[in-house]
Amino acid sequence: MKSDIVHEDEELVAINDINPQAPVHVLIVPRKHIESVQDMKPEDAALMARMTLIARSIAGQYKLNEDGYRLVVNHGIHGGQTVPHLHLHILGGRRMTWPPG
Repeated sequence: MKSDIVHEDEELVAINDINPQAPVHVLIVPRKHIESVQDMKPEDAALMARMTLIARSIAGQYKLNEDGYRLVVNHGIHGGQTVPHLHLHILGGRRMTWPPG
């Protein structure tokens, strides 16, 4: 199944999630294969920081800055990771609850 590209550059691709859990649910995926946050190396720190900055920009595009949004990185089965490739979720457009499910 194909998803809409929200952002694309030499390091990252951001797409609308095909199974959204909020009115806005975007995934930011590095082109470099890193299986999970546990597999990151010190040299990947700048990539993760860039993912966060792109998330902030995308949140602005969707007008989420004022009411807020959630950024999520899942790791492992208990953490809810279902795809073996690092990615950052942007969730917004509704009130998030705590603790998460």
